[in-house]
Amino acid sequence: MNKKRIFSGVQPTGNLHIGNYLGALSQWVPLQDEYESIFCIVDYHAITSLNKKNSLKNSVIEMAKNYLAAGINPKKSIIFTQSAIKEHVELTWILNCVSARMSDLENMTQYKDKADGKNKENISVGLFDYPVLMAADILLYDTDVVPVGHDQLQHIELARDLAKRFNYQYGETFKIPTALIRKQGARIMGLDDPTKKMSKSAASANNWIALNDSPEIGAKKIMKAATDSEAIVKLDVDKKPGISNLLTIYSLLTAKTVKDVEKQYAGRGYGDFKKDLAQITADFLSDFQKKANAFSETDIKEIMRSGAEKIKPLAEEKIKRVKLKIGL
Repeated sequence: MNKKRIFSGVQPTGNLHIGNYLGALSQWVPLQDEYESIFCIVDYHAITSLNKKNSLKNSVIEMAKNYLAAGINPKKSIIFTQSAIKEHVELTWILNCVSARMSDLENMTQYKDKADGKNKENISVGLFDYPVLMAADILLYDTDVVPVGHDQLQHIELARDLAKRFNYQYGETFKIPTALIRKQGARIMGLDDPTKKMSKSAASANNWIALNDSPEIGAKKIMKAATDSEAIVKLDVDKKPGISNLLTIYSLLTAKTVKDVEKQYAGRGYGDFKKDLAQITADFLSDFQKKANAFSETDIKEIMRSGAEKIKPLAEEKIKRVKLKIGL
């Protein structure tokens, strides 16, 4: 029986934080045994907000190291760089012309958030149109399942809509993908403001723990994390968002259930809990960075070259079929 296919990717823009790891990369690892797995480093997406000249190449290498350190196994999964496969942008243009509508993109929440309060004349077309590129990434490989966080659901819905429109007009061509949401860890919140998602764009560096933060810095950020005055280690997202966020991080880093962690710290207050979580976080960062640094740039380039070589025939076959359907 053939396995269903899964596809996901992350932009190589700066260093990932622990929320990215817990909400995405760590989720992918067990899926490698269940699905035919394709994991992309989406560098074309990254150039919508490219800040430093020549920094993207290094960021791609570092992102690949993060994939491997998290447990993505190139013997089980295909890992490649988006820009190595030209069919991604070819399909994007075709979908732009045939299936996508201005109203689709104007309604995308992330675009509206980024455009809010800014002069739209200075926003690139790429930033406006990148959800179509994301749809092309997914549809190009007949993806069955896309693991995403809650904030990406709208993008999967757009991919589904574009596929359905194309299929309706030209006949069955694309699979209709479905989203896979992780129930725990899909939204790791900011350490200093647990009412908002953890983000590297937050005003304070105490909002996140970067995967390349030193173990000492990671531990300090946990100790400074917002909690509440009740001093009861209990999951209650509405009334106790800070401690609930830390409980989720503790649970995911140790593979213990939240209930078991609650029992472990019953009656002990926040001091012991945060001190232990700080050490757990420091140990995680130390181990993760050791794994990432074990790969040389040469190792990474060979893994990415091999991945692109494996995936290219799928992309070529799909774009050939799409072109025939529309008369090219």
